[in-house]
Amino acid sequence: LNILVDTGSSNFAVAGVPDPDVTSYFNTELSSTYKSQGIDVTVKYSQGSWTGVLGTDVITIPKGIDGSYTINIATILESENFFLPGVKWHGILGLAYDALAKPSSSVETFFDSLVRQAKIPNIFSLQMCGAGLPVSGSGTNGGSLVLGGIEPSLYKGEIWYTPVKEEWYYQVEILKLEVGGQNLELDCREYNADKAIVDSGTTLLRLPQKVFSAVVQAIARTSLQIDLFFVAFGAGALLVNMTVLAMSLCDLFTSFCNLVSLAFINIPSQLLEYNVPLLFFLSGFPSQYRLQNRLVSSEITNTVFYLRGWSEAKGRMNLLIIGATVMEGFYVIFDRAQRRVGFAVSPCAEVDGSPVSEIEGPFTTADVASNCVSSVSFHEPVLWIASYALMSLCGIILLVLIILLLIPPRCQHRYTDNDVVNDESSLVRHRWK
Repeated sequence: LNILVDTGSSNFAVAGVPDPDVTSYFNTELSSTYKSQGIDVTVKYSQGSWTGVLGTDVITIPKGIDGSYTINIATILESENFFLPGVKWHGILGLAYDALAKPSSSVETFFDSLVRQAKIPNIFSLQMCGAGLPVSGSGTNGGSLVLGGIEPSLYKGEIWYTPVKEEWYYQVEILKLEVGGQNLELDCREYNADKAIVDSGTTLLRLPQKVFSAVVQAIARTSLQIDLFFVAFGAGALLVNMTVLAMSLCDLFTSFCNLVSLAFINIPSQLLEYNVPLLFFLSGFPSQYRLQNRLVSSEITNTVFYLRGWSEAKGRMNLLIIGATVMEGFYVIFDRAQRRVGFAVSPCAEVDGSPVSEIEGPFTTADVASNCVSSVSFHEPVLWIASYALMSLCGIILLVLIILLLIPPRCQHRYTDNDVVNDESSLVRHRWK
């Protein structure tokens, strides 16, 4: 079975019944090691959801880790907008923290099971070589998931680390966002509202509404000289309508090189001479975001570039997600033991021999606020506890009211002559109005 590697969820689940949009599924009746726990589980994502049954089974890993290990696995029995037409995967491997595991955090995650049973270091790393980014020298797409360590051949240069702010998603802190080398000049808390996460299961770079609008305006400002106009449409992709033929935005307009840069606090891997906090930038070139170029007319009077990798987060999902589009340019290290996420340039992130991403730094944080993450952080489990507490309180109040209504009349107080309310005494004595 092909499995989607998802750092934005924590359940390991595979198709357990036939589905029109999957080519294979896991038939538990044919497994001599599968054991059902009889626990129903439902997981909802930003797009799609599934419902299934929790069980355990035994796995082996062909390369690197010897032995057999028992892990939790959910078999998907029903789904909605999860398995889509044309997808080539049959399940999902959630690699986030146990706080996100369903139906509760007591369900040990796949990676936690490996760390505990195989005694491997609590770290994994991911190289994603996506569409348009073939593995160097192979001509094919691919990537690597390294469980328990870092593979030096999968990156170039130095690894730059930034802290994990909260251990549920891989929540990081964004300090700046630049477009064409120009700072958006937003309050840095806007980038982290309500959180900023590294999520391989999300295809796009998703931005909070206010940040997305500022990015669109910033790109438009840098492009006025060539009469470009940008329209946000649908899920928030950017449509660039041009009156000139351009094979690459960066080739024509230098303002589009390093199209978008994200800045993070840097944790030096060695003691450096700096005694102040540092930051570094991840930069994505236009080719990293370009999904397709197509000519609208044979006269080449109207060339449309659809830039993939952009999405506006709407509604309750008003968060910043560093998704697969950005991650494809880097080798990403999830160092859970030291509570940090690392980035290094990936050798497969090249198009026609030219890199599509880079890392710059270090820079001082003199012009950055001391804290860009809101001090109030609501996790999903906390919200559930609060909602259950409120429901319980409402239930108790309702029960008391019902009991009071059902008290027999003989138990109720009957007024005597001394209790008669009149204008001369009771209004004053009892303060009744």
